[in-house]
Amino acid sequence: MDSPLFFASAVTLCLGALLLLIFVVLKPRYGAIPAERRRIGSQPDQSGIGRVSQSAVTLVDGVIGESGGPFNRGVLFNAGIKQAPADFTVSVAVASLVMGILGMLLVNVVIGILLAAATPFLARLFLAILTDKRRAKFEAQLSDTIQMLIGGLRVGHSVMRSIEAAANESDAPTSEEFSRIVNETRVGKDSRQAIDDSAERMDSEDFRWIGQAIQINREVGGDLAEVLEQVAGTIRERSEIKGHVRALSAEGKMSAYILMAMPVLVGLILSMINPGYMSLFIETPIGIAMLVAIVVLFVVGGFWLSRIVKIKF
Repeated sequence: MDSPLFFASAVTLCLGALLLLIFVVLKPRYGAIPAERRRIGSQPDQSGIGRVSQSAVTLVDGVIGESGGPFNRGVLFNAGIKQAPADFTVSVAVASLVMGILGMLLVNVVIGILLAAATPFLARLFLAILTDKRRAKFEAQLSDTIQMLIGGLRVGHSVMRSIEAAANESDAPTSEEFSRIVNETRVGKDSRQAIDDSAERMDSEDFRWIGQAIQINREVGGDLAEVLEQVAGTIRERSEIKGHVRALSAEGKMSAYILMAMPVLVGLILSMINPGYMSLFIETPIGIAMLVAIVVLFVVGGFWLSRIVKIKF
């Protein structure tokens, strides 16, 4: 394990995996149609690393199938990731390999295996954070979005034409969600179902109200612009209440962040000051069992704190 040949081989594999991740796997794809069909006269990537990457993506795509596995199209779309599920899965696999090699080189084999096993969970956590940020941004844009819908209705446009205009004039993620609603409606999906699905993806109660107002107007008629004006007023009042709740719960959230960060920082500091003191957690069976229990309790405590400071109303 300490021979120069092993060290050189590990470093070479690590660098190769990083190059594969950066220059090949993370290279954006513009569609599922091959490049030679989309661009007449173009030649596919004939490099060895390109063929290996494409083979890996094709293999993973065949394994995960239409479901997409844990990183399916729905999860990636909600997080704002433009990659296909197979591409993202290969990226996570390469990242797991890199983290495992780095852990083995810097610490030991056990830590390397733990880092490699934790990487997919960290990737899912990263997607959850991106999804929450995207939903929060959608909620922040909703007030202006309603005003654009009201303006389109008052000049005589239909509901779908107003949604399409709002999609063209809004920023992401509103533009992406509204464009998807329009496209789904054009291919035959019911507009109510398309709006409800968008509200479900964004987890937006306010947008569900807009969908219900549009559906009620379709059934009984009336001035939809006036109804949306009343809905907009309610949404603005709810936004003010949400702002007050966020301000009052900010101290609790900061306390949760500090309580979660303190054990990790103390462990890192002790590892640097006295490595032998902390090595018992990774060199003895009892220490490894205690480390696993610490991680489990850490996750449970973090989830408990997040539920306390996250207020729903």
